[in-house]
Amino acid sequence: MTMPVCDICCEELPSEAEMRTHLFLSHMENVMACPFCSLSGISYNELSFHINTAHIDKDCQDTKTTEVVSRQKNSNDWTVQSPNSTKTSNVNVKNMDKVSQASPQSPSQVNEMAFPITGTCLSQGTSTSLKSSPPAAATASGAIKLIRTTPTSSNNASREREDGCRKSKQKRLASPIKEGCFSCPMCSLVCKDCFILQEHVELHLQHQDAAEGASSEAVTSTEASSTSNGRSAVMHYECPMCSLSCSSSSSLQEHVELHLEYGSASATGHSSEDLTLARKLQEEEEQKWREAETRREAEDFKKLQKQFGLDNSGGYRKQMERNMERAVSRGQMVPAEFHRKKAEMLESLASGVDDGRSKTSGLMEALCRYYQKDASDCAHVWLCAETDHYSSSEGDKGWGCGYRNFQMLLSSLHRMEQYNLLHVSVPSIPRVQALIEEAWGQGTDPQGASHFNHRLQGTRAWIGATEIYAVLTSFSVKARIVDFHKPTGPGDAHPRLFEWVKQYFSHSVSRVARLPPKVEQTTLPPVYLQHQGHSRSIVGVEQKVNGNLCLLLFDPGCAPREMRRVLSQDTAATMVRRMRKFSGGLKHRQYQVVAVEGLLTPEEKQSRILNSRTLCAEKIP
Repeated sequence: MTMPVCDICCEELPSEAEMRTHLFLSHMENVMACPFCSLSGISYNELSFHINTAHIDKDCQDTKTTEVVSRQKNSNDWTVQSPNSTKTSNVNVKNMDKVSQASPQSPSQVNEMAFPITGTCLSQGTSTSLKSSPPAAATASGAIKLIRTTPTSSNNASREREDGCRKSKQKRLASPIKEGCFSCPMCSLVCKDCFILQEHVELHLQHQDAAEGASSEAVTSTEASSTSNGRSAVMHYECPMCSLSCSSSSSLQEHVELHLEYGSASATGHSSEDLTLARKLQEEEEQKWREAETRREAEDFKKLQKQFGLDNSGGYRKQMERNMERAVSRGQMVPAEFHRKKAEMLESLASGVDDGRSKTSGLMEALCRYYQKDASDCAHVWLCAETDHYSSSEGDKGWGCGYRNFQMLLSSLHRMEQYNLLHVSVPSIPRVQALIEEAWGQGTDPQGASHFNHRLQGTRAWIGATEIYAVLTSFSVKARIVDFHKPTGPGDAHPRLFEWVKQYFSHSVSRVARLPPKVEQTTLPPVYLQHQGHSRSIVGVEQKVNGNLCLLLFDPGCAPREMRRVLSQDTAATMVRRMRKFSGGLKHRQYQVVAVEGLLTPEEKQSRILNSRTLCAEKIP
């Protein structure tokens, strides 16, 4: 139940009896005075009416039980009830808004209202000028109250609103009363009371907030000042993109759309231009990159051609002549010796037979003697047939290792009766190049031929296992290519290669004797060994007491004077150590070997030539 509240001092009392006692003791009728202004000497009913009309607080209207207001449904009219009569009068809200903005000097507008705004007369001859605005007004014949109806709330909500009302009134009581005239900053209304002016301005602000909340467009609205004839305020909408003001929201929307259309068209034009420029720059960059890549590839190709002797810088003959001329200019060779060596070279090239200046013979016999007398740590040694060593000369240094290993292989085959179909003598390097070109002419290894453009003579081109296989096939010699394409042991070693070489040499040895000799010289030719950048010839294999294997290699890079040290018993051990290669000494990723296994019949030769169109090696593993 809501406790009674004193309308004068807002004090809460437990009952109506105590309220009457409080009014009698605290607010005697002979001392009745308004706590908010200078009005005094009036009765309690007049003072209550004065406070509820002149000093009403909009937040506490629904808490006073003496105020009776109801709003009709589906209507914009207010129902106003006088406390002394049961008559009601309807006041249009719009007309009341006009009254709030009307000037005091417009009596015609005041007469159109249901009650006047100014000049309210109170009893006991006391009068006050109340320039009010809705929802408070007074009539000349009697006092009326205008309050908006609010929904019924709970006791706690009512108590909270009453507390807010009391605090608001106490704050106003603490404010001093200011005399004089106060003009409204938002219209032409002039008030003598600052509190009335404050309530009037709050209504302006409330009306402005409602108008802004109802508008969903991002525009700024301005109100024009009200004229003396009471015309409604004119709304102006300012463009957010320029300073133009429009009278309606529709015209402002069209104006803003023009801004957006122009902006989008301009942006589209700039975007198209930027895209074209970006594509042009990208094409220029790609063109520069392609040109740089082409130049780089051409330079790399030239380097490869120079490295592999395909740069048309001359072959064996030109390189030999340049080196001899350089020796003469340095004083290392006299002119007479230069002319003599040049004549011998031309004669050798004309005959097609190697001049033998880089050849070393008798090495296999010297190795047999060495292993029979020394090398106590070897359990078994297998050696190939008699083979001569050919070293690189001034005419083929840096690129002739493949040709020199082929000469070593031919020097061994020439000593065997079954290969008597070959040339009697070992050919020179230019002649070996011509033999390979002849093999290509027979149809052997067409892919290799296209790699060298079907030309080797007069160049310093490197050759490998496939070229050796091609020329042996053209000689009707049965050859076999085995590719050890990846390491098969720890540390990138190739133990399978060593096992294969041991099997190759030991397979042909007779097993008649129970105890084979320590050193066995077979009737097999050496094995051509190729890896990246170099090639050598395998002439034997050792098996140590602990079971480890090592290969014996003839290297074309070793000079003839070094190889002749094998022939001497005193220096043989040193050279044999240089010839040995253990598993840890061969760490190239890939090795290829070419082994000779006999002769080919004409049918087998033709079959191998046809199959060499897609030449495939035997891979281990």
